[in-house]
Amino acid sequence: MLNIIRLTSCASTSAELATMPLAPDGTMVVTDCQTAGRGQRGNTWEAEPGRNLTFSLLMRPALPAARQFELSMLVSLAIADVLSRYIDPARVKIKWPNDIYVDNGKICGILIENTLAGAGIERSIVGVGINVNQQTFTSDAPNPVSMIHFTGRELTLDKLLGEFADEMMTTVHNYLPSPQPQNLKKRYMAVLYRHDGLPHRFCHPGGEAFEAAIVDVGIDGMLRLSNGRAYAFKEVAYIL
Repeated sequence: MLNIIRLTSCASTSAELATMPLAPDGTMVVTDCQTAGRGQRGNTWEAEPGRNLTFSLLMRPALPAARQFELSMLVSLAIADVLSRYIDPARVKIKWPNDIYVDNGKICGILIENTLAGAGIERSIVGVGINVNQQTFTSDAPNPVSMIHFTGRELTLDKLLGEFADEMMTTVHNYLPSPQPQNLKKRYMAVLYRHDGLPHRFCHPGGEAFEAAIVDVGIDGMLRLSNGRAYAFKEVAYIL
């Protein structure tokens, strides 16, 4: 069950949710104006106030810490599934580890912050930014796109928020009683961005560029490339 907390403005919905350590599973903070939204690799998330969805959802998935990438796959697949109701599903992809792309443009960013207790996940704050009705972007982000670019019409934010939140909660809750990691991974690999057997450009943190094909993504989240190496998040980046 969702417990929605609406804020007119805040720096970060995830930061707000982090101040509520006893909040129950399904607590969500949503705002029309997020002034310091956080993305992966320390990036900020641009979102024109009142035109997009910016929210964070608290989950208590009861997963071992070693299996936290399963949560990442579940969340990204849930969001991709909702987007595919509005956009040609063949164009909606998950860019490792969990950005959502349409063609070669980024439509959604996800940042999951897990709090551990012993060997398990005590709680997860899933921060989500989805470009919906924003048509022009002013940041130096290289490839943002919005749902309106593909639908040709403005969409109702509250209706979309309910769809995304419900799909995320349902997907996770349906999976946890009888997890099937290999089946989950097959679903993830089927929509993985640039998983086409062709070489694509990547770079190491120092900037060294190279070409390789995506071979696999492990249940542990490691990206395996045709150069024979496996990479953790932040050890390699796509060159777009």
